[in-house]
Amino acid sequence: MPVYLILAAAVWGTAAGALLPRAAYRLAVPAERPWADLCPSGHPLGGWFGPARCAVPGCPTPRYGPGYGAGSACALGCVAVALAAGAHPETAVWLLLVPAGLLLARVDLLVFRLPDILTLPALGGTAALLGLAALLPSHQGSWPRALTAAAALGALYFALFFANPAGMGFGDVKLAPTLGLALGWYGWPAVVAGTFAGFLLAAVTGLALVAARRATRRTPIPFGPFMLLGALAGLLFASG
Repeated sequence: MPVYLILAAAVWGTAAGALLPRAAYRLAVPAERPWADLCPSGHPLGGWFGPARCAVPGCPTPRYGPGYGAGSACALGCVAVALAAGAHPETAVWLLLVPAGLLLARVDLLVFRLPDILTLPALGGTAALLGLAALLPSHQGSWPRALTAAAALGALYFALFFANPAGMGFGDVKLAPTLGLALGWYGWPAVVAGTFAGFLLAAVTGLALVAARRATRRTPIPFGPFMLLGALAGLLFASG
């Protein structure tokens, strides 16, 4: 494993993660709003990326969102995928998906939604970039299989949503094809493992919260973060 790749992944992850808090605050709004335009004190927000701080002097809420260790978390995720996938063209795609996934997870945890402004570009961008990676001789995956897996996982989640709309959001359905692309690139065992891992993590977390009396069986739990963690686990397992 080239040392430069690990160092580059760590630097990229730290830098990308540090840019996420402001975007997370702006996107953590109810479904009827596209994004936040004002800080909690009513001052206009400028830009999308960077720390969640108000630039207006004397603002009573200069920090309008936590940093939540995004830089460290993103760096850890990027180093993990770089170590597992190695020096292959698809690694660049995974390095772009890590900060996007972290941002999606944060917004879902805050407001129980996965915004279209993130899920749809992630789907189109991942499909296109994996198509480009498939043109390079050193790639280690299958683009046609990735596309098929994306359609299959999207259909599965749509069926689950149709069967029980109260138990799954439509944002989860829109996220599923992107995860199918990433997992399907490596094979159907990765698709099964990554999908199962997401459901397992959600079930274990729900049971733990109920056991700790911090939730009941009817307490809603955002499923997006577990989908993303499960897909990451499947990706690391399949590419490692």
